[in-house]
Amino acid sequence: MQVIVLGAGLLGTTSAHFLRQLGHDVTVIDRQAAPAAETSFANGGQISVSHAEPWANPSAPLKVLQWLGKEDAPLLFRLRADPQQWRWGLQFLRECTPARTRHNIAQIVRLGTYSRDTLQQLRRDLGLQYDQRTQGILHFYTSQKEFDAAEAPAAQMRDLGCDRRVISADEAVRLEPALRHIRPQLAGATFTSEDESGDARQFTLALAERCRQDGVRFLMGHHVMALREVGGRIDHVEVTDADGAFQRLRADAFVLAMGSFSPLLAQPLGIRLPIYPAKGYSVTMPVKDAAMAHQVSLTDDEYKLVFSRLGDRLRIAGTAELNGYSRDLNRVRCEAIVRRTEQLFPGAGDTAQAQFWTGLRPATPSNVPIIGQSRVPNLFLNTGHGTLGWTHACGSGKSVARIVSGLAPELEFAFTRP
Repeated sequence: MQVIVLGAGLLGTTSAHFLRQLGHDVTVIDRQAAPAAETSFANGGQISVSHAEPWANPSAPLKVLQWLGKEDAPLLFRLRADPQQWRWGLQFLRECTPARTRHNIAQIVRLGTYSRDTLQQLRRDLGLQYDQRTQGILHFYTSQKEFDAAEAPAAQMRDLGCDRRVISADEAVRLEPALRHIRPQLAGATFTSEDESGDARQFTLALAERCRQDGVRFLMGHHVMALREVGGRIDHVEVTDADGAFQRLRADAFVLAMGSFSPLLAQPLGIRLPIYPAKGYSVTMPVKDAAMAHQVSLTDDEYKLVFSRLGDRLRIAGTAELNGYSRDLNRVRCEAIVRRTEQLFPGAGDTAQAQFWTGLRPATPSNVPIIGQSRVPNLFLNTGHGTLGWTHACGSGKSVARIVSGLAPELEFAFTRP
């Protein structure tokens, strides 16, 4: 079949790779000049199956209320006269029950484990290099209350096959000596040895190059304007190229992998996707003092920050701001990340050379992504991955490629069906 993939980020590029491996003629369309130029550009770098507890959990409503109006809050609802935001918020509240939280954790862990295995196999097969580290992920807690609350989700994850062990503060410092500076504040930690980290953009660019070598066509600098339905199927996609020239591109099947912009393309077709952009921030800085810098990828659950070592760079990312499609950098939120990093690892990074970035993460109320067939038979969805796009990319790409090909996915997951 001829398949058009809309979006050249992590999800679009992995989808294209696995579609090509199954014998399809694949074209990828993206408005940027190169793959992974938006949300996949500078994310937190974690392949984190252990980061499976969704934002929507029983403790979330009170926290959100406490954080309202705080510019440096980990999760900030900036209330707007936006029906989409309010609908999303109400759906988010419905996902905060214990039963829904347990269900969503199960979905996220199953997909994450499968995706991590798929990434490891892909890395072995293709020899991809992307500053990857396979030293696990350590979640640390400076609040006894937060540490106590982490035990039940960690136990559920272990039952689902994700070995997230609860460990003492002393063991956390043994695993990551850079935490010694805050040892008196540490309440405890959890550790998942099989989790990984790496530069998502480097990975996407390397995989896109392999896709090109295998015959995948990338139309970069092309703005997707609309999907057009004829006779109950998508007939073509309308695009404008870098010179503004209008084109209609036809295919047998279409994969929508445009992250936060997916709902804007789907809505005219009568498909309402429960996705809202959650603006995330990251800071990247050179290592200044290797003795103070972390080696293991870390998660600061209280502040909703992740720390990855990418070669000679430190990448710190996190927080979420629900404020529409604005990508303006909020200096208060950027400086809060740097301030927390200096509290934890003083002098580790060269803050004078810090580079700030923001991207729109496509968040669903449940944190469970939307993967599968839409109500339009030849339109397939691979979107809504929120903060876990890097963790779930390879498993999602392989699964949607199998669904497009009429094959059953290889895992139990709440895939969308027409």
